[in-house]
Amino acid sequence: MFRGLPPATKNLLILNILFYFATVVFSSKGIDLTRLLGAHYAGTVFFEPYQVITYMFMHSIVNPMHILFNMLLLFMFGAHLEVIWGTKRFFTFYIACGLGGYALYNAIGVWEIMQLKELIIADGYDIDIINNLIQSGMIEQIPIHSNRSQILLETYIAYNLSTMIGASGAIFGLLAGFAVLFPNVQLMLLFPPIPVRAKYLIGAYLAYEIYASFYAVGDSIAHIAHVGGALVGIILVLIWRKKDKRRFY
Repeated sequence: MFRGLPPATKNLLILNILFYFATVVFSSKGIDLTRLLGAHYAGTVFFEPYQVITYMFMHSIVNPMHILFNMLLLFMFGAHLEVIWGTKRFFTFYIACGLGGYALYNAIGVWEIMQLKELIIADGYDIDIINNLIQSGMIEQIPIHSNRSQILLETYIAYNLSTMIGASGAIFGLLAGFAVLFPNVQLMLLFPPIPVRAKYLIGAYLAYEIYASFYAVGDSIAHIAHVGGALVGIILVLIWRKKDKRRFY
């Protein structure tokens, strides 16, 4: 299976699979790699700069379909784009889309966290003490002043514990880039097995992700990160195509 794959696509597949099995093994030892390597909101107690890269290689071990679906799309679309662009441009594109997914996800969350911090401080709390208790795992020791304070603190704690994982931001960049480059390529659906042009199938998928970003609250999927990855993918393809129309596909 890996023999005919171009190098970046092959190595990305291998890295994702290795990270997945490492997560399974460490989890059995009581070590939560998802918490360490998944992406947290900037400014929260568990955020580390390296997470903006490592989150792309982490997937849910509870739901194996998460990694299977992402790796299938990477295999199908990544290999095709790498053959056309070359390894360096493809790898740059992939990482940029993953970063774009985190950036949009983070930007919206960070703004909401800043608002929460102001409200919590206005309720008479020392935010540094709250952060230390969250980081130490002693959330139950946070005093509750009122029902309003409880709601604010529960929301703030949830933001701190929130973790984004998966290659989906980068994968959506691949899908969007492919649709811009090859809008009329026929893609075959599995159920039902009918051909659909890339611009319609991928376009509909992206439209759903935009809708879900606003209305599918609480489904544990970072739809906004998918949109961010797709936007970066579209922008990069349009820029590259404008700069080099003779050699760009």
